[in-house]
Amino acid sequence: MKKIVILISGRGSNMQSLLEAKLPCEIVAVISNKADAGGLTVAQEHGIATAVVSHRDYADRAAFDAALAQVIDGYRADLVVLAGFMRILTDGFVERYRGRLINIHPSLLPAYAGTHTHERALQDGVKIHGCTVHFVTPTLDAGPILIQAAVPVLRDDTPASLSARVLHEEHRIYPQAVRWLCREQVWLDEQGRVASNRLEQPGSALVSPGLS
Repeated sequence: MKKIVILISGRGSNMQSLLEAKLPCEIVAVISNKADAGGLTVAQEHGIATAVVSHRDYADRAAFDAALAQVIDGYRADLVVLAGFMRILTDGFVERYRGRLINIHPSLLPAYAGTHTHERALQDGVKIHGCTVHFVTPTLDAGPILIQAAVPVLRDDTPASLSARVLHEEHRIYPQAVRWLCREQVWLDEQGRVASNRLEQPGSALVSPGLS
């Protein structure tokens, strides 16, 4: 059974969705760069080991990443899952876990990489928004995509209401992506593309505003 380490910086709602998903793998630890991250308590309540590697204790990103990798490797993790981990990782760290490091982002990548995704989507007047699970590569939010979910943008949406709708989908697709990886149904191939031995399922179109 594959072993997973989850990295968080805050409340860890996506982490909690993974803990509750009954995944075919073992979540061996939750690690945070902040000692007061609320998600640490949630993990402990689920009987998961926790650790803190504070970025403030290190002179630079490279030193922090080296310390973080040492803790991760102590758990012999097969997969490293970022769940609201608010640190930009060095190229060396990303390459160390190539094909084993994934993240969830609150937009339909490649649109709206970076922060403030919901505000930017509303400002641009897009009609469909969403979230993306992707492999992490050295270029921020640009890694190969595993799965996406789309939601309509409603006329009276605020950043908060749109964020809540997207977060609901994040909690659905992140466990699915991890489940596929644990079952070795998807992987990153030698060309850096997502490969799969799954049977593709037909989907349905989301049209927003709806057709009359």
